[in-house]
Amino acid sequence: MSDATPTGPSAPVPGLTWVFSLRGELGPPLELGEVDGGLRRFIPVIGGTVYGPQLGGKVRNGGGDWQTVRPGGRTDVLARYFLEADDGTVIGVTNAGVRTATPEVIDRLTRGIEVPPDQYYFRTTPQFEVREGPHDWLRRFLFVARAIRKPDHVIVDFHRVD
Repeated sequence: MSDATPTGPSAPVPGLTWVFSLRGELGPPLELGEVDGGLRRFIPVIGGTVYGPQLGGKVRNGGGDWQTVRPGGRTDVLARYFLEADDGTVIGVTNAGVRTATPEVIDRLTRGIEVPPDQYYFRTTPQFEVREGPHDWLRRFLFVARAIRKPDHVIVDFHRVD
């Protein structure tokens, strides 16, 4: 056995495969005010569409995104919502992540002003709840997503970690 210290990863770097995207329609935010050092807010998810090579359908009304906008340019996000696949299967999504940028860009996003997506970092780690069947592959892999915030909707691209 060699005592040499590894100088790089011991396995190939994982790749990403785009599996689907969604356009989530959003309602007006409900602000709770300052709580534990951050602005707490809730953004209702009121519908939308799901499209891509491995999943199509719609975003169901009734979910939301619980956010904490922190000083210094970080927003913690925790979205929970439901998708309905084209075959009628309901898929629960829990999508936690961060949105970071300069405080000025975060302020514009929080106020619903459109900002080019290259001016902020918005990434999430979705997890799916789905019954056994044609979509249970969503429970057998890890996923990462990139989101783009628009004034009245969000676009989220979901990638399987290979």
